[in-house]
Amino acid sequence: MKIYTKGGDKGETSLWGGKRVSKAAPAIEAYGTLDELNVHIGLLRDVLGDMSETVTLLADIQQQLFSFGAHLAADPAKKGLKLPHLDDRSVAALEQAIDAMENDLPALKNFILPGGHVHVSYCHLARVVCRRAERLVVALQQQQTVQPLIISYLNRLSDYLFVLSRWVGKKRGAKELPWQP
Repeated sequence: MKIYTKGGDKGETSLWGGKRVSKAAPAIEAYGTLDELNVHIGLLRDVLGDMSETVTLLADIQQQLFSFGAHLAADPAKKGLKLPHLDDRSVAALEQAIDAMENDLPALKNFILPGGHVHVSYCHLARVVCRRAERLVVALQQQQTVQPLIISYLNRLSDYLFVLSRWVGKKRGAKELPWQP
């Protein structure tokens, strides 16, 4: 199979199901941003290789993001497409990970500035891309049906990435810098 088809040379692409749409369509923006987020999660997996439980969860997150992308890439008018199953337990897994990390962290009393260690910054990059993906999926939901789990998951994932940044910072010996308004 060739990697290039030339089908997108005029600014259109196909949804899963065959419908042609603009590459600037809201669904394409949304799942393209999920793809971008997936790259950032992969980067975190690479740099946090010494944290095996975290790396395992990050791989699970990447799988979820691909499944969400498949749902968003599907033509909503096309019935009978075999889309990946979305599991409600995925949100609970993020919540459990957040709770476990927070048990190991001091209480947050101020807003903190991103940074302190390159791995912390990678977590924050992933977090802000996650928030953008969430906004784009919410905007898409205003035009077509979107599985509610996708929005819930992205909301919780950004929380997870924030707490992960703090936890990684603690493990890497980074000092949190409070915001000074």
